[in-house]
Amino acid sequence: MAGLRAKQKADRTRRILDAATTLFREQGYDSARIEDIAEMAEVSVGTLYNYYQNKGDILVATVAMEVTEVLEGGSRIVASPPLNVAEALRALIEQYYDHSLYYLSKEMWRTAMAISIQQPDMPLSRRYTELDGQLCAQVVQLVQTLQARGVVHASVDAKAMGEVFFNNLNMMFIEFCKVDAMPLEELKARVNAQHEPIAALISSIKIV
Repeated sequence: MAGLRAKQKADRTRRILDAATTLFREQGYDSARIEDIAEMAEVSVGTLYNYYQNKGDILVATVAMEVTEVLEGGSRIVASPPLNVAEALRALIEQYYDHSLYYLSKEMWRTAMAISIQQPDMPLSRRYTELDGQLCAQVVQLVQTLQARGVVHASVDAKAMGEVFFNNLNMMFIEFCKVDAMPLEELKARVNAQHEPIAALISSIKIV
């Protein structure tokens, strides 16, 4: 019975998130109503409130779903990365970026970011910060893996360097979300161009 209840809860949660992301995209975050989300998800409004307190909760839960899937894909790259610093970074970062608009639109990302900045002590903001921390840790892990395999100079502070790469890819993603007209390919090209010279400096294998 416990397994069945867990499965039913997971099913309701997914239906609510799917309905919310659809309506957030179609109507905009501010215009979408909890009642309409519940109706599309085929749950009562009361049931929805048992899962989420407000739309902000739902939005951050969607970000969490996004990041969880991104981390799963990233873990496979970190486990067996290309043995070239620039290529390994590109593979991981493009995995992040290519999935970034799967559930969320740029407007939804902007709203989630704004919540995290405006209410830094609220659970929603802390959860958003935790998710950023998990992504940063994975980039650090990639640099550490490359260093352990002799691709990154032993003298490099892998943790600090991973944080530098993450901070840049994160800031560039914020800039991407601020400009509706910017295509994803432009974002990836700009970040790759910024990281390539740094990757060359820390690489112990010189490409001739």
